[in-house]
Amino acid sequence: MANAALIEAEWNQAAWGNLETNLSFLALVGLPAAPQHILEIGCGKGAILSRLQAAGHKCRGIDIDPAALADCRAAHPDLDVDLASGDALPFEAGSFDLVLSFDVFEHMRASDRHVEEVRRVLRPGGQYLLQTPNKWTNIPFEVLRQIKKLHLGPVAAYREATRDHCALHNYWQLQRRFRDHGFELSFFDVPVVNEYFRTKMRNYLGPLGPALLAVFNPDRFPMPLRTNFYARAVRR
Repeated sequence: MANAALIEAEWNQAAWGNLETNLSFLALVGLPAAPQHILEIGCGKGAILSRLQAAGHKCRGIDIDPAALADCRAAHPDLDVDLASGDALPFEAGSFDLVLSFDVFEHMRASDRHVEEVRRVLRPGGQYLLQTPNKWTNIPFEVLRQIKKLHLGPVAAYREATRDHCALHNYWQLQRRFRDHGFELSFFDVPVVNEYFRTKMRNYLGPLGPALLAVFNPDRFPMPLRTNFYARAVRR
């Protein structure tokens, strides 16, 4: 697949990342009954936030991408979304019962400030539900992705991958980061190998992708080796 087609295929996802798996995570966690005050950091086109608002929750969303917010407002004019960053949340302390982010944490260079901001806007006992790639598995894949998508050499691909995913954590680093900021973190067993995942592997690895999945299915790995972490951080 040509690099332009790969970029278009990624952007055309209903939400950045895997919408199906992200929704299954929310179902597994079991959201409290509506109405909850919910903030999604990196709301993108509003695929998740619109579902939560339709279920009766009071929702706000932020994103740093003006184009994504324009698409969100066009598709969901009733959603309250703003241009803002996850390390400078434009909300008063204790504004939300629940904060969400999917494929956002790994981009937050100021990780400590981001976690502190989330803690500030959560009420005591509030939850931060997040998904983020595993540092150990994501860097090799991202290097391959940049080589394939942008036709970069290995060194340039590594620099681009780590520039974009500048805050990747492994299992223990993620636990320590949240513990140090007054959260109790727990991980959830969320299968990620579905048609979206298989298609992505085929796009970047060709016929080798499905063959590797048949032998090395990441859903069977122990939690520290999973490709993606799905976690709940409860504000103490």
